[in-house]
Amino acid sequence: MRIGAHVDQNNPLDNARAVGADVVQFFLGDPQGWKKPVLPEGVEALKGSGVDVYVHAPYTINVATSNNRIRIPSRKNLTQQLEAAASIGAKALIVHGGHVLKDDDPETGFENWRKVFERVECPIPVYIENTAGGGNAMARRFDRISRLWEVLSGVPGLESKLGFCLDTCHAHAAGEELVDAVDRIKAITGRIDLVHCNDSRDSFGSGADRHANLGSGSIDPELILGVVRAAGAPVVVETPAEGQADDISWLRSQL
Repeated sequence: MRIGAHVDQNNPLDNARAVGADVVQFFLGDPQGWKKPVLPEGVEALKGSGVDVYVHAPYTINVATSNNRIRIPSRKNLTQQLEAAASIGAKALIVHGGHVLKDDDPETGFENWRKVFERVECPIPVYIENTAGGGNAMARRFDRISRLWEVLSGVPGLESKLGFCLDTCHAHAAGEELVDAVDRIKAITGRIDLVHCNDSRDSFGSGADRHANLGSGSIDPELILGVVRAAGAPVVVETPAEGQADDISWLRSQL
């Protein structure tokens, strides 16, 4: 099983090796900004290194919304992120599911996602990630994820464009039980392509997206291990940096 970490984007290979990671994830620029992606210093060293690469899209991207001032630049930025991530050999681009406005029908968001996969070139797959909070979110609760996949199912060539990333902290915070989360998601999507393996600082159903190092939060470590074992996918810890090496070492010792 390939296990790694989300690291600082500058010199990502050095950062990956410092924590013993054989998978690395990072941003291409400011995760809270709208600027074009920037290839970080030292990124060329990843090619031929044997370390698998994933890129996380900025948090600002929300292709689901009906707000044109957000949706249109989101789609543009998504395209730029895909092109940049592909240029450095990334396996996929991870994107949060986004949300609609308070008074919008959720179907608006599902249809806007469908338009993305119909109109945007995907040189690498987009992995939609479940999120922790928000009543208007597209991918917080598993029933919403199920409806999203139903809407997307008719898009030509979808299998090469779309994947799913399961975040353990987000599922816990969203009020989704981890004990059978993998089975429920696979019944919806048919696949889990990546696991974001994170403990949670907050309680079950809190809606709070605050990650903790494994074993130091509110999630039973056995539940986290159960998700990782059942998913059978590469693992990325997005935990506080000072404990990532221990998190990776612990996972390897238990799996």
